[in-house]
Amino acid sequence: MINFLNLRYFLVVAEELNFTKAAKRLFISQQSLSCHIAKLEKDLDVQLFNRTVPLTLTPSGKSLAKNVHKILDLKEQSIKELNDIKDFKRGDLYIGVSHTRGRAFLPEILPDYKEKFPNISLHLLEGNSKELDIALYNGDVDLIVGMLPFNVDGVETVPLCNEEVLMIVPDNILIKYFSNNYKEIKANLEKNVDITLLKECPFLMVNARNRVRIIADEMFNEKNIKPNIILETENIETVLALSVKGMGITFYPRTLMNNKNLIFDKSTLVGTNIYHLEYNETHGTLAIGYQKNRYISQAVKEFIKLAKVKYQNL
Repeated sequence: MINFLNLRYFLVVAEELNFTKAAKRLFISQQSLSCHIAKLEKDLDVQLFNRTVPLTLTPSGKSLAKNVHKILDLKEQSIKELNDIKDFKRGDLYIGVSHTRGRAFLPEILPDYKEKFPNISLHLLEGNSKELDIALYNGDVDLIVGMLPFNVDGVETVPLCNEEVLMIVPDNILIKYFSNNYKEIKANLEKNVDITLLKECPFLMVNARNRVRIIADEMFNEKNIKPNIILETENIETVLALSVKGMGITFYPRTLMNNKNLIFDKSTLVGTNIYHLEYNETHGTLAIGYQKNRYISQAVKEFIKLAKVKYQNL
């Protein structure tokens, strides 16, 4: 009989194509991993790997690798459905969220959720927008939280609240780059934000896989601007912190501004201008996404229900 553990181990080796790396990832010895793979090959009566350098999959191995993720995913979905039938207050919930969104969003939800469902085990995957989309597509998480759109086939979305990407401009940047007409430029920006006025100014940006960066790049392209990007980072809180210190202009989501679970409040932003952009893509929706072709556990449904209540007034 085929062992699900052996299938999971096979999948990791197929991804790594290296027994040493796969064993480290699985926190088992290489010898133990080799035994599991050998047992699987014996059960299936096929050779799954060419033991060459580098390690490669045989035709049988490629065929199994193509289907084993579906097999393991179906097993997990079946377990969730059976747990719901037996007692939906037990089980697991896998949540995908960005690092900053997790700090701002989850403290408002998870304490109440855990109090209501103490026997649900919670698992968090934190990453950028692209990584979360992939995790949802692969079934590594039950749901993701972020700004629409989610680039995942077959995704069902649950809107939580309106979101807006704001532009953060330090006063000292305006003074430095518009020393002769600082007050005029500032007044013009307050009336109508023309980002082309700022094309020579320094910008601080999150990496290209972040939804905020994607929106900013689209806006720059539409305006035929090649921004003067002096810094890129994975962490959106870092660019805000540096912008507040006067290093450059950046973009930041409205729902994260003045959030009590983050490091900034209104007093921190003194000397900084916050502008609403006249660009459609900067106005969007914060939402939860899940795969509609997968079993939706009661644990997921209850999380969505609580999140909607918490965020309906934002």
